[in-house]
Amino acid sequence: MKKKVFLAFIVLSVISLLALTAAFADPIPNIDIQVGDSGGKPSTSSLSILLLVTVISIAPALLVLMTSFTRIVVVLGFVRTSLGTQQTPPNQVLVGLALFLTLFVMTPTFSSINDVALQPYLKGEITQTQALDKAAEPMKKFMFSQTREKDLLLFMKYTKTEKPKTYKDIPLTVMVPAFAISELKTAFQMGFMIFIPFLIIDIVVSSTLMAMGMMMLPPVMISLPFKILLFVLVDGWYLVVKSLLMSFNT
Repeated sequence: MKKKVFLAFIVLSVISLLALTAAFADPIPNIDIQVGDSGGKPSTSSLSILLLVTVISIAPALLVLMTSFTRIVVVLGFVRTSLGTQQTPPNQVLVGLALFLTLFVMTPTFSSINDVALQPYLKGEITQTQALDKAAEPMKKFMFSQTREKDLLLFMKYTKTEKPKTYKDIPLTVMVPAFAISELKTAFQMGFMIFIPFLIIDIVVSSTLMAMGMMMLPPVMISLPFKILLFVLVDGWYLVVKSLLMSFNT
């Protein structure tokens, strides 16, 4: 089961992006290598392959916007900024942690994609177009559950999209940007709550140094150890990760 989920995670970017371009692109052609002059006109297969390679090149960007990665990595960035530890933890650690938390959160969705789209397509039971449609439904369900109605209406009004009966009728061109800005808003709300206790420590330390007449002593030198101590005592990483996981269950 784990192998299937991991395989679904790898091919999700390709499936999702092809779903966005399914209305404009032909099915993936067979590659035919020819020696000789083609008359100066590129074949349909060559154009389709070029389009496919172009779409795959932007797969990571869309994969980030269609999963829980955006909220997780922004909140983790707020934690580091509020602590004031500069580049500790480094970007590689934060991004790596965000990727694994994303895989953990998205496992039910990836499993559904694997069961209803990927495996039937690999077995030849459904066509490419059917696989793309079936793969888009679990992603839409996840994004719809985390997207605010206000954000959806913004893009639906701009594109003059008719009011859908269910989330399945919402096009990905509307769902993805609405989901992205909803995730950013949620991440900034969580980041603000993380900032408050550390901001209080900075204010107390600055006021104390001012009252003692220590104008030349940077408050950061004094407040940083206290912020790290507070974060360790309350088991900050556990609380932050727990809050992130619980935020996707609402």
